[in-house]
Amino acid sequence: MSDPERDRLSGRLARFAKVGAGLSGAAVSYGANRVFAGDDADARNAKALKAALGNLKGPLMKAAQMFATVPDLLPPEFAKELAELQTNAPAMGWPFVRRRMAAELGPDWAGKFESFEHEAAAAASLGQVHRAVAPDGRALAVKLQYPDMQSAVESDLGQLRALVGLFRKMDGSIDPTQMIEEVGDRLREELDYDREARMMAVYGGFFAGRDDIRTPEPVRELSTRRLLSMTWLDGQGLMAFKSASQETRDRIAALLFEAWWGPMTHIGVIHGDPHLGNYTFGGEGAAHLNLLDFGCIRVFPPHFVGGVVRLYRALSEDDRAGQVEAYRSWGFTNLTDELVDVLNVWARFIYGPLLDDRVRTVADDVPPGEYGRREAFKVRQALKSVGGIVIPREFVFMDRAAIGLGAAFLHLGARHNWRALFEASLEGFSEEALAQRQAKVLGAAGIA
Repeated sequence: MSDPERDRLSGRLARFAKVGAGLSGAAVSYGANRVFAGDDADARNAKALKAALGNLKGPLMKAAQMFATVPDLLPPEFAKELAELQTNAPAMGWPFVRRRMAAELGPDWAGKFESFEHEAAAAASLGQVHRAVAPDGRALAVKLQYPDMQSAVESDLGQLRALVGLFRKMDGSIDPTQMIEEVGDRLREELDYDREARMMAVYGGFFAGRDDIRTPEPVRELSTRRLLSMTWLDGQGLMAFKSASQETRDRIAALLFEAWWGPMTHIGVIHGDPHLGNYTFGGEGAAHLNLLDFGCIRVFPPHFVGGVVRLYRALSEDDRAGQVEAYRSWGFTNLTDELVDVLNVWARFIYGPLLDDRVRTVADDVPPGEYGRREAFKVRQALKSVGGIVIPREFVFMDRAAIGLGAAFLHLGARHNWRALFEASLEGFSEEALAQRQAKVLGAAGIA
């Protein structure tokens, strides 16, 4: 049977035109605001960009979400508007919902639910979520994929490759070709809701028996490749706790740390998209963490995870040979002494809180807007002098998770002995044991 929403040339061309029109509209608004808006120019421009990206959906909107993750990286007006794309993206209306539900579950789809809310509870870059109630009374979250996302992803990736080519001509310090390939593969996985349901089950099994880290349960009979039904988890977003007690904020940070790095060091998987819309907290004083989205789960080869641990230990012990071996296991090539020195600047920034055996904030009281900027500038300048570098694809989502979680910890002002937390996650670590656990867990879930 032909799939009307498969990746196809007509869909790519339509998406290409829509992206161009959307961003052109934002550019026109930008010019008008510069002339007429006076002191409100930045706020108006931010709203125009948010509107353009929100209505486009797809990968370009996900890029905006990434930019909004890091505190003070953007001017406040832009950060505020783009941050809302993470949890308050524009939703598609009821006609789309009816068509999607009928296409996936049949014309009698409504009879398969006790109730189904017309208004979306949340909307993001690739799909939106509606609240519903199953016939057995369970509260459900029903996630619907936007139409023609396969074509949109391929079109947007093509335009991102063109931008990468321009970037490389302007700044030869980083070759992000493999990064684009990595993002493309992960986005294609994210469109497969059957895979997401399987990954949800993997995480549910990993945290089984823990009441403080919870995952939804997929409802298979009400799910397809473009429709995912799961049990609903009540909770509040992280920003609701910015003014909570230090004890509460520290507990939240510890739960986030365990939820991301525990699966990484035990079964070699990491949640590659730690933006604020992908988790909430429930119970008295944020007693438990709800993990909500499992579309962007990166499975790493055991040798890569071994490299992560090896570099941590090599940096701790100032072991130069161990550092080189770790970078090589990640896929970095042409590792001259100069290049290793440059990579160590960034590695000591990312690993910094883990290398310090004391209670501290992630930024160690450096203002969030300054945190990492000095290191990023030094790395960029140094890479130019050594002729640039190809970023290995497997590095992308581990780095993104580390930075995204760091941003959450900065928002919270959380204080921990981060080294002690990481050491606890490494208890009994070995590549061989990880490989065995990973094969068993993924095999049971039917994930290749």
